Amino acid sequence: MQAAWTVAGNGYLPGFLAGRIYQGPLKQLCAPGLNCYSCPGALLSCPIGAMQSVLTSRGFWFSYYVFGFLLLVGALAGRFVCGWLCPFGWAQELLHKIPFPKKIRAFRLDRGLRYVKYGILLIFVILLPLFWVDRFGLGQPYFCKYVCPAGMLQAGIPLVALDEGLRAAVGWLFAWKGVLLGMTIFASLMIYRPFCKYLCPLGAAYGLLNPISLHRLRLSKDACIHCGKCAMICKMNVDPQVRPSSPECIRCGDCARGCPAKALRMGIRTEKHTPS
Repeated sequence: MQAAWTVAGNGYLPGFLAGRIYQGPLKQLCAPGLNCYSCPGALLSCPIGAMQSVLTSRGFWFSYYVFGFLLLVGALAGRFVCGWLCPFGWAQELLHKIPFPKKIRAFRLDRGLRYVKYGILLIFVILLPLFWVDRFGLGQPYFCKYVCPAGMLQAGIPLVALDEGLRAAVGWLFAWKGVLLGMTIFASLMIYRPFCKYLCPLGAAYGLLNPISLHRLRLSKDACIHCGKCAMICKMNVDPQVRPSSPECIRCGDCARGCPAKALRMGIRTEKHTPS
């Protein structure tokens, strides 16, 4: 499903052939996951990029469309988008499958680093574009421009590879984003979805809505045998028997499939579990 969604959302082949960005009517809509607007094949906009586009413009301080879109998607599905519909999340999963001498499940700073993505959402996505502006009152898309490795992978590298003029114009910013992407790729070989865990502002926004989303992970306390297998299975280091609606849960469903007592279920149904 992740592969199909990635291809469907980035299926503008003339963009890859000609090295240009699709700017048709579909670009007025947002993709649910982190999918760079400037990717040559992207048919939809990235919600984080769209939000910054509004915040950096003079005369607009709030994007009702993007805020409503994030609220709607988050209230319906929460971080299901991260687990099933985000191209950059899928890329990290594929990288983590590559054999590596040491895979790191958890480390001392893991829990503290989980809060960094909320700081990035607040500072780089919202506050800096609003208040760090030039003399004309215009801000910059600070997250997209200086932080986002997905933009480098999906847009920066393909566009520079396809456009000779861009290759001649690259400078320190392209090198900086390349270093960030390289660090993310290296970290993904060892850690499962490091960008999703620690840095993604879109995951932070959806995570805040995880506890109230219609589609969620539910635990039947009567059926749970407290074996701890769900916590051992979870690659996001969530303990579903303690907090099934954790903001860190990406709704992958591995814990529900691996539960020997069938005490976990994922979906939008609300009927009670009936022990067999």
